[in-house]
Amino acid sequence: MKNNRMQPAWLFKKLGYTCAIAGLLSMAACGQNTDSETTTATDTDTAAADTTAGTAQNEIQPKGPKPDWAPASITPPMQAVLEKLDSLSGGKKLVDMDAKAARQAPTPTDAVMALMKENNIPMPPAQVDTSGVQIPVSGGRNIHGRVYTPKNGNAPFPVIVYYHGGGWVIADLDTYNASAQALAEQTGAVVVSVAYRQAPENKFPTAHNDAYAAYEWVLKNAGSIKGDPKRVAVAGESAGGNLAASVSMMARDKKAQLPMHQLLVYPIAGYDMNTESYQKNANAKPLSKPLMAWFFDKYLRRPADGKDPMISLVQANLKGMPPTTIITAEIDPLMSEGRALADKLEADGVPVTYQNYDGVTHEFFGMATVLPEAKQAQQLAASELKKGLNK
Repeated sequence: MKNNRMQPAWLFKKLGYTCAIAGLLSMAACGQNTDSETTTATDTDTAAADTTAGTAQNEIQPKGPKPDWAPASITPPMQAVLEKLDSLSGGKKLVDMDAKAARQAPTPTDAVMALMKENNIPMPPAQVDTSGVQIPVSGGRNIHGRVYTPKNGNAPFPVIVYYHGGGWVIADLDTYNASAQALAEQTGAVVVSVAYRQAPENKFPTAHNDAYAAYEWVLKNAGSIKGDPKRVAVAGESAGGNLAASVSMMARDKKAQLPMHQLLVYPIAGYDMNTESYQKNANAKPLSKPLMAWFFDKYLRRPADGKDPMISLVQANLKGMPPTTIITAEIDPLMSEGRALADKLEADGVPVTYQNYDGVTHEFFGMATVLPEAKQAQQLAASELKKGLNK
């Protein structure tokens, strides 16, 4: 594996795939998704990808000393986000709540919004329109999809099917709005963000099956959303990264059209909670080892499900998977398995670009208005997606 120093993180290039551009954090408040969308993105619903933002990000400083769980490398803006999140939550922990209450708790999105307001960081204007679609899934049900369509450029556009994070239990399209919007803006692709069904109401493999149903829907209906059905990629963060990779595996195994690229941002890729990063970052925020155990308990039907290839990606047969970009964070229990997944993909003959970012935590990817590392990660993601989709 070839190492190249970038600032401020290490870039790992594999099999000739190189770095370059992409996305941002949802600035919308965390709420439940509805069955309709406005046709034009609003300031609340579209806190957008920030290609110039962050004029004040170097001014954001934490108010207290470094927390005992954080290494010395944690950046001041990252620490400030987590301090603000602690302040908004009043010290309450998600692991002490049921799923319904946890879905209403303050999020990193809310913390970034508060810091933006305090530091007079403006909301960048949206470069996409949004609309809603209904996607049929098993049991005669429909799930919601939010479609981000570039305002500029000529259709048909390439398409990215995006899956949000939240441990298959919490968060929604609003929580991860800006990540999806940023990918649309920086790649010039239509992005379909998928509101898959969540646990504990819907256990494994419901979210995985919904994720694949959404991918199938896009292949069949791309023309109706100004998309090109021959140029489709998948992307996701955390649990959504796990779903995106699982969709690629299912497409391969069903001999269906394979995504042209997959972007996996700090994906859940294993069930082993004794890896080096789980031990090192057991008490990290916003994701900790106890919270991951809470997610697994809510989503999996039984512990044996943790060994399923769709959960333990690092143990799966990954031959024939699409070219992949993996992004991880230093201060994250999932860092080791993200790196291991990159190694396993490479060993199975898949072209991989991997980059870890120092000084930041899980969920950093969407925070480009306040974190330079997020802006860099989004640029890398968009660049790799564009290369994959424009072959």
